This record gives sequence, C-alpha cells and structure tokens, in this order.
Amino acid sequence: MKAFVVDRYRKQAALRLADMPTPEPHEDEVLVEVHAAGVNLLDAKIRGGEFKLILPYRLPLILGHDVAGVVVKVGTRVRQFKPGDEVYARADDFRIGTFAEFVPVKEASLALKPKGLTMEEAASIPLVGLTAWQALVEKVGLKKGQKVFIQAGSGGVGTFAVQLAKHLGATVAATAGTTHVALVKSLGADVVIDYKTQDFEDVLRDYDVVLNSQDGKTLEKSLRILKRGGKLISISGPPDPQFGREVAAPGFVRLVMRLLSSSVRRTAQQLGVGYSFLFMKASGSQLREITRLIDAGAIRPVMDRVFPFESTNEALAYVEAGRAKGKVVVRLK
Repeated sequence: MKAFVVDRYRKQAALRLADMPTPEPHEDEVLVEVHAAGVNLLDAKIRGGEFKLILPYRLPLILGHDVAGVVVKVGTRVRQFKPGDEVYARADDFRIGTFAEFVPVKEASLALKPKGLTMEEAASIPLVGLTAWQALVEKVGLKKGQKVFIQAGSGGVGTFAVQLAKHLGATVAATAGTTHVALVKSLGADVVIDYKTQDFEDVLRDYDVVLNSQDGKTLEKSLRILKRGGKLISISGPPDPQFGREVAAPGFVRLVMRLLSSSVRRTAQQLGVGYSFLFMKASGSQLREITRLIDAGAIRPVMDRVFPFESTNEALAYVEAGRAKGKVVVRLK
C-alpha cells in the first residue's frame, strides 16, 4: 500500500511516500480502507520528535491520527463491526498510520460514521472532537451557567470546543484573529477577543474553565483570569506528574515532567486554581456520543481545505503554519 512515512525525527522535514506492507488487524482490531484522513498539529510535533519521550515510536513510522473509511477486514474477537461498515476513528497510540491506504484500528476506538457527513467531514472530527470532549466533559464536567475561555477559537480544537461548550450551556469566550471573529461568533461564542487588537486578560475575569492550547506566556495569563477553584486544562503542555502516572512513564520521564510543570503548578497553587495537562486518547464510546450531537445538529464540522493524498506534505505544512480555519483533511478515495 502507499503511505507517508517518517524515517527520522526532524522538524519541517518532508514525509516520504513509500510502498509499505498492508497491515494485518489484530484479533481486537478492524482493517479500515482509508477514504480520508485528518491532518493535525500533533502529526507535525511527532515528526519533529517532540513526543519521543512520551511516545517512543519505532521508525520508520507511518504518520496520521484521524481516519474515515470502510471496514474491509475484522479480527476474530470483533463483534460490533463488519466489512462494508462506514466508520471513523482516532487511531490508537502506537498503531497510528492514517496517511496510508489502509490502517488497523481497535474495535474499542471505532464508531460508525455520522450519516449526514461526507468522508472528508467525518475525518476532520475524531482527534479534535475527543480532545474537546475529554477536556470539557471528562476532566472538568462543564455545567450550564459556567464560564469557559477557549483559546484559538477558529482552530481545529477551538471550533469544536466552542460548539460543545455552548451545547453544554456554558458562557463561552474565545480568541481569534480579525478575519475569523465572525466565524467564531457563528459557532456560538458569546465573547470573541481579536488577539491582534486586544489582550484577553484585560477583558475576561472570574472564569470557571480555560482550555489552553497556546504558549507558556498565554498559559500564565490564563491562570489569572480564573476564579478561585477554577480549572485550566492545557493541551499544549507542559505535562504534569499526574499525566506521567496515567501513561506509566519511566521514572526519569516523570521527573522531567515534574520539573517542566513545576513553575505553572506553583503559580496555580498560589492563585487557588487547578492545572492539568491533557493528551487525548482514542475512544469509540465517546465518538458515539459526539456522533449523536452531530446527528442532532448541535455540532457541525468546520473545514478549511481538502488536499489530495499525494499532497499530504503540503497539507501538513499548511497546518503547521497555524492559519487554518477549522480542519484540514487529505482525501484518498
């Protein structure tokens, strides 16, 4: 099969288009023929080696985390899916590889594709949808009437998180560039701050939750807009000791995490707020919840561009440039 491969960790290096063996699904997996694959900043970060301590992949590695496609083969223990099913998923860590013609996915990580979405739209959902769900529903239990601040409201995670938070009944503030303010308002944000002309710290105060996806300076400012007892969930780091325990990281890696996050955890403690790092995980059951929201019209995919499969390197560079409005997808079928 054709696949885009990382041969060694390097920032902004081109992926190699290669002929690779078609994988065999394990007994608890299905083999999916890939029709479309979402492109995420996580892909660029893994290619650059930023997660090699947390995710020690063996190279060469087929990249890609999001998939929408058709089941072509099932493992002996699979009961929920059959060949011909249209499905979507965030591929499992250590079994990623959606920038390819076929990818194996655990049954527990898979869900039937929302009927009203195209394959490209479905492929745009899993990673960002699960990230928003695990941050706002699983980690903080966002409730009606609470106030949440979502950074980069026009990005992949942001466009989904704004809609999810609004559906949950929260008051939503978000940042966006001048040309994307109208889009973020149309998704349900109550307050949209143009980060090119305003500083969110001058506008927001006494928030219950922050979803942080930006740099360390933005993170520190975000802690200060929370009310006492508020919570900040960061998807951009630094990883904290709790995360190290969750992934059973080796002792020296947990020490590194403790040191990297010591300053932000100390600041949070002084302010009387909570800090935690989220590295989202695959989940078919949560994807089914997300499917229900999509089918009900509560959440819609926000797409920027669809690239042909052979232009996967250009798609990744476009995402890495940070200007995408919503999601970027590559199409195989």
